[in-house]
Amino acid sequence: MSVMQECIRHTAFFVTNPVRFYQLMLIFVQNFKHKLIIMKRTLLSLATASLLLACVSCANKSGVTENGEIALIPVPQEMTVGSDCFTLTRNAAITLDQSNEELKGIADYLNGKIAPATGFTLPVEKHGKIEFKLVDDAALGDEGYHLKVKQGDILLTANKPAGIFYGVQTLLQMLPAEIKSGTAQPKDKKWTIPCTEITDKPQFPWRGLMLDVSRHWFTKEEVMKYIDELAEYKMNVFHWHLTDDQGWRLEIKSLPKLTEVGAWRAPRVGDWWGRERQQPGEESTYGGFYTQEEVKEVLAYAAQRFVRVIPEIDVPGHGVAALVSYPELACMKAPDALNVGNKFYGEDENTLCIGKESTFEFMDKVLTEVAALFPDEYIHIGGDECFKGFWHKCPRCQARMKAENLKNEEELQSYFIHRMGDLLKSKGKKLVGWDEILEGGLAPDANVMSWRGMDGGIKSAKAGHHVIMTPTEHCYLDLYQGEPSVEPATYSMCRLTDSYSFNPVPEGVPAEMVLGGQGNVWGEAIPTFRHAEYMTWPRGWALAEVLWSGPAQTDWEKFWPRVERHFVRADQAGINYARSMYNAIVTPYLQDGVLQVELGSEIAGTDIYYTFDNTDPDCFTPKYSEPLSIPKTASRLRVITYRDGKPVGKLISLTIKELEKRAEKDKRTGHGNLTVD
Repeated sequence: MSVMQECIRHTAFFVTNPVRFYQLMLIFVQNFKHKLIIMKRTLLSLATASLLLACVSCANKSGVTENGEIALIPVPQEMTVGSDCFTLTRNAAITLDQSNEELKGIADYLNGKIAPATGFTLPVEKHGKIEFKLVDDAALGDEGYHLKVKQGDILLTANKPAGIFYGVQTLLQMLPAEIKSGTAQPKDKKWTIPCTEITDKPQFPWRGLMLDVSRHWFTKEEVMKYIDELAEYKMNVFHWHLTDDQGWRLEIKSLPKLTEVGAWRAPRVGDWWGRERQQPGEESTYGGFYTQEEVKEVLAYAAQRFVRVIPEIDVPGHGVAALVSYPELACMKAPDALNVGNKFYGEDENTLCIGKESTFEFMDKVLTEVAALFPDEYIHIGGDECFKGFWHKCPRCQARMKAENLKNEEELQSYFIHRMGDLLKSKGKKLVGWDEILEGGLAPDANVMSWRGMDGGIKSAKAGHHVIMTPTEHCYLDLYQGEPSVEPATYSMCRLTDSYSFNPVPEGVPAEMVLGGQGNVWGEAIPTFRHAEYMTWPRGWALAEVLWSGPAQTDWEKFWPRVERHFVRADQAGINYARSMYNAIVTPYLQDGVLQVELGSEIAGTDIYYTFDNTDPDCFTPKYSEPLSIPKTASRLRVITYRDGKPVGKLISLTIKELEKRAEKDKRTGHGNLTVD
């Protein structure tokens, strides 16, 4: 058989055997050097193209960006991509140490994720194609893993089961997006995983999200769904904000009124802080709470996903729910009802009376049950936004200050925090608090969660305290994430690019003192779980990548195309998310007293079209290229974004008066993000 005939015989499988095809083409060319040299170049290009085609063909089924990158979030520390695929079938059994219950739990978890879409589960056998193996590799740490996917088998190794779990998340992300559908797919569907070799580990041990369930109530099932969603992106901390002025959500058996009374308020909708107070005689029908048995279910669910659950009991401020339940905890007069979203700060008492020893007896009962229920070493005690005006007027608080030689109310709060730290230490726990706990002096063993910028965290870290960085401008996921006029009402601004630019370790801070960071989803303007998802994703994905991969690994131009592929996966799973990154950024400013408007986008290659003539813009109206001057008779600016000839962003329509108002408020000649009340 001639070389040419052999080449022809192998052509049928050149996509699945591109390397062999490449070799044969070169043999053919070398044997016929007297033929046209251009043939070699042509065949070389064809062979190379076939190699890329095989790789991309496999990866496309698993989610690949337009530039050919496998769409993993967070991006691994090291990854090499091959040209073949592993095909997942019902015959691909799992091999693991069956004496290890955690590994068996991970196998069950994996089967739970793949079974609805594939129609099969993977048995655990002695000789399977997928092996979970614990090793001793100091380079991987406690949560790192090494993953090698070959055409015939998969080997996943780690020092501890947590690393195996995170490797499984990587495997799941490399499967086609339909794996997330939760419904049976066609039987001929190919479940392929690109052949890859990955070595990966996290940069920070604290990678979290906080969910506020006090302002608006979320069910046990919704909380578990949220934990599942964050775990899929290798986040390992769920901070559970359980108490506040609008509801006490945790059963304390020794203090039953906390949930009998404190978990319920009058139903309200509308803008937060603009709501009517609960009226005398009005029934408290909105709310709910978690029994301790339900909490145990959540904890078990989180543990299977290697997620730590940090409870927050917010004291001594944010205490209306506690005061309404037990009025004797107030300095003077407890409120008559829970806050429903009406203005009250500084008008109604919401702080525990520190002058009464009964307050500390109350806290002992609460924290005794919390410490027994939650296994994590940390308990968050809040400490933020504590109005001190009632302490100033309270004879008991003033007497406490005199007896303890405290100079002011800030030191009175510090006294309270110190006692909470001692109380938690006696129960084998560590105290975490918002950065206000610095005021008046920081307790010796306190850990600080820095939210008012980075300064509190910097100061604490330099003083030898562990810190969790969660500055508002990067990590507050209840803020606007795009043009306010087309987003649900909230305040301020935190775009996807802001979250992705987060660096938890400021210059000059000892890195070992920074445990990591987290995003915070405060619930004032988030009445439903679907909206909580909308506010979390994709900004939560950005934080997941920063905290796992590290700021040095981040690359915005590579990140947002991967986000697009994860939109597809979220669609399959029915997870809500925001597409705000596509919307135009409208920045009005005054240039020598004259209104100008700059238009921009977070996404490269976005075309922006606009009108001033009260018609809706499209790709046939003027295209933005430089800052706009406002026509004299214009009353409104309309803007829309396009990519590849198709609209991608929402239509933005702003009156000239609104643009003038924003420009006046901004008072600057530069450009950037706009804060909106």
